[in-house]
Amino acid sequence: MSWSGAKMGTVSLLKCYRPFFSMLFPHSAPPRLHAAIFRSKNFSFCATSSPPLTAEKGCGKSDAECPTLPEVWLHNTMSRTKELFKPKVESKVGMYVCGVTAYDLSHIGHARVYVNFDLLYRYFKHLGFEVCYVRNFTDVDDKIIARAKELGEDPISLSWRYCEEFCQDMVTLNCLSPSVEPKVSEHMPQIIDMIEKILNNGYAYIVDGDVYFNVEKFPEYGKLSSRDLEDNRAGERVAVDSRKKNPADFALWKSAKPGEPFWESPWGPGRPGWHIECSAMSAAYLGYSFDIHGGGIDLVFPHHENEIAQSCAACKKSDISIWMHNGFVTIDSVKMSKSLGNFFTIRQVIDVYHPLALRYFLMSAHYRSPINYSNIQLESASDRVFYIYETLHECESFLNQHDQRKDSTPPDTLDIIDKFHDVFLTSMSDDLHTPVVLAGMSDPLKSINDLLHARKGKKQQFRIESLSALEKSVRDVLTVLGLMPASYSEVLQQLKVKALKRANFTEEEVLQKIEERATARMQKEYAKSDAIRKDLAVLGITLMDSPNGTTWRPAIPLPLQELL
Repeated sequence: MSWSGAKMGTVSLLKCYRPFFSMLFPHSAPPRLHAAIFRSKNFSFCATSSPPLTAEKGCGKSDAECPTLPEVWLHNTMSRTKELFKPKVESKVGMYVCGVTAYDLSHIGHARVYVNFDLLYRYFKHLGFEVCYVRNFTDVDDKIIARAKELGEDPISLSWRYCEEFCQDMVTLNCLSPSVEPKVSEHMPQIIDMIEKILNNGYAYIVDGDVYFNVEKFPEYGKLSSRDLEDNRAGERVAVDSRKKNPADFALWKSAKPGEPFWESPWGPGRPGWHIECSAMSAAYLGYSFDIHGGGIDLVFPHHENEIAQSCAACKKSDISIWMHNGFVTIDSVKMSKSLGNFFTIRQVIDVYHPLALRYFLMSAHYRSPINYSNIQLESASDRVFYIYETLHECESFLNQHDQRKDSTPPDTLDIIDKFHDVFLTSMSDDLHTPVVLAGMSDPLKSINDLLHARKGKKQQFRIESLSALEKSVRDVLTVLGLMPASYSEVLQQLKVKALKRANFTEEEVLQKIEERATARMQKEYAKSDAIRKDLAVLGITLMDSPNGTTWRPAIPLPLQELL
């Protein structure tokens, strides 16, 4: 796209543009980025949602027979307390989450944000809500322009390329596509219209083609972050402009500079400031009043603080019920960020760890708590998901070999399932307490293993019925959590391949070691046999002996186990 083409395109848009209005739950969403339909060649997931684990409203039964939905409590950054979620429109949820500034590959700090809100999206859908989930792309920004200059590339083209890369990462992490994925460059009329409203309402001023928000005109400025105005530094990604009336004033519109992209506006050619983008796009798709606005905790100030000021200045009825923010991903207790250079991209992590192991790791701590990235944590997550899928695979294989009878499930099995579902619903409804849900999976998985392998379990009456019900209960929860693979056997093989890569070993070398160990045992060279087992354990490869021979599975490397 040439800048002249961009300019002419915007001029024609402005000619036909009508002021935007609330589009809450539109019947037809704008076309999504085509990368959103990518499917990973190496990993496949089951993204469909299973029937709710509790009855939905309108279940076809009487009120007495139809269980009520659980109350959902979410932490509101604004009030600093957990609040009962009450949708503005019954049975519908409007949710806006600030997306990436697309100028590079995304890191796992980004992954945490979007896995968290994907989880919230999935859970609301699971409870029967109609959800309009809007997640934007910032494709016009100082950082994008700077990176494009380094590479000698068109800024919009560069940004759109990284938008596509981001979408591919989200598919790999089994995140559902949002309802709408708007880009800044495609919403200039809405942005310009909002700036005009803010100016007309007396909350902004113009300086040489730049438009600044006047924070002193908005007495509530700082209410989200609990900052006094005198404590605020400029809400900009660039140096303080001496032309501002107050250092905390922030740009709504920036006049064009040589070699940078620009669009025509009533104040001359230029481009929007960072903060106005989200205010305009959230209003375009959800209206000025909607349910949830989310992002990482680093966005509380200045970005979300400025969004509140802008939106309220444009429309007095602007109101967002709940502001949600997830904690940082840290490395050695320091925030992971591109600016600090201490980050791992999603691609770097999933090159050696399975995407579902990364997703599990990101859910293993409560979303508002910081989570420390380390090899130990990723190895533990990998080991856990392997156990989960191995248990379910063995159960599925057993059930496929036996006729599925329709006798009643035993009361003790039903009790395990009921307790697990209660933990799931209670914990998820309590501000997405995923660590408790993941821990609660232990009981049904243990019961499956007991029924498959323990002598008492093998003799249990209604064994097949119990296994079938237990497997389904775990599968349903995994689906809502976004942890359900398309095939247990495929994901187990993928986990083994990743483990071998981390160990810098091949399957053939493992099998050779197993053969060497078998020979040593036959010759009663037990010290050698033990040494081979230990050498493999150091690499994260565990040998398992059975009457049918010796097999192997990934495990936490022995040196890391000793640090746990």
